[in-house]
Amino acid sequence: MKCVILAAGEGKRMHPLTYTKPKVMLPVANKPILEWNLLNGIKAGFKEFIFIIGYRGEEIKEYFGDGSKWNVSIEYLNQGQPLGTAHAISLLKNFADEFVVMCGDTIFGSEDIKRIKKERNSVGIFEVDDATQYGVVEMEDGRIIKIHEKMEEPFSNVINAGIYHFNEKIFEFIDKTEKSSRGEYEITDSINMMAMEEEIKGIMLKEWKDVVYPWDLLELNKHILEKLDGGIDGRIEENVTIKGKVIIGEGSIIMNGSYIEGPVIIGRNCKIGPNCYIRPYTAIGDECHIGNASEVKNSIVMDGSNVPHQNYVGDSIIGSNCNLGAGTKIANLRLDKKNVKVYLNGKEIDTKRRKLGAIIGDNVQTGINSMINAGTIIGNDVFIGPGAIARGEIKPNARVM
Repeated sequence: MKCVILAAGEGKRMHPLTYTKPKVMLPVANKPILEWNLLNGIKAGFKEFIFIIGYRGEEIKEYFGDGSKWNVSIEYLNQGQPLGTAHAISLLKNFADEFVVMCGDTIFGSEDIKRIKKERNSVGIFEVDDATQYGVVEMEDGRIIKIHEKMEEPFSNVINAGIYHFNEKIFEFIDKTEKSSRGEYEITDSINMMAMEEEIKGIMLKEWKDVVYPWDLLELNKHILEKLDGGIDGRIEENVTIKGKVIIGEGSIIMNGSYIEGPVIIGRNCKIGPNCYIRPYTAIGDECHIGNASEVKNSIVMDGSNVPHQNYVGDSIIGSNCNLGAGTKIANLRLDKKNVKVYLNGKEIDTKRRKLGAIIGDNVQTGINSMINAGTIIGNDVFIGPGAIARGEIKPNARVM
């Protein structure tokens, strides 16, 4: 049996991070989301994988190759124009008779994948606090009757979790599926037709982490870091304090006076310190510099980025190859202590987070003593000048002076 991972979408609600990366390649705990699903699929017993790719798919192929690094085989199917989940799964018709398929931008636990694998004609379900953004599942005696898409007043908090076990029978119903109001062929419509003729079981999942907006990466990063063991492969100078579970990659140096509280992961060939403070739930990628009098808390700093001189970064995501000028500070808390709201793709969104700093795309530079307000969205290749204040939504290639 093959494990199929849907990895074709751009993820527009993940802007500005997905301007330059596929959504499934965004890092959490220093691995792409897609890699965590691959690893959990391997733990569930799969050896053969198919990745359905589309947006910036060559980056996925370049990273994962043929799968030999993980002692598995990986094939690729290119969806081309993104026409929906049913369209993506229809590509499997000549490649897989029975398979587990899951969304690549949601993390599923290995034990749950194993349970779905054992139950033919099954759909993973999960209970959430707010079901308005998901397909609500109507059930009877453990059998799925219908999946209702995005109800304003859901009758249940049990949702379609985005993982399925199908055989070749599903293709009959995909062939009958018409475009939805969104202009896509939805696998939930195919499942609803199938449920009228076949028994489809709902399997309640124990572990499920969805990523819809950029700040969801912070929750996922925390979830994964809490499960990892520490391990130090880099060099630690004298007068360094390391508390809790901390992972330090090969070639990295932790310099005198640095204070690190785990869980924290630091990648390869990083320069940390001297005299910096790295607080829990922080992931620092490869070839980064966190320097003198800088503090980083509950944040993701991607490969090649620098927080080198008297900077504060809290509850933030910093893309690849960014550089914060001396004295750059990122606010992460409103003065009135209310939820942080952001403007994303021109729309105001309540993040439902009391603390949120900035979401920063790739190749962003800030000048000395620049300030970034809580909830600021900064596109890729933006320049923020010395002493400037950045706020709201800043589009790619902008200059803030």
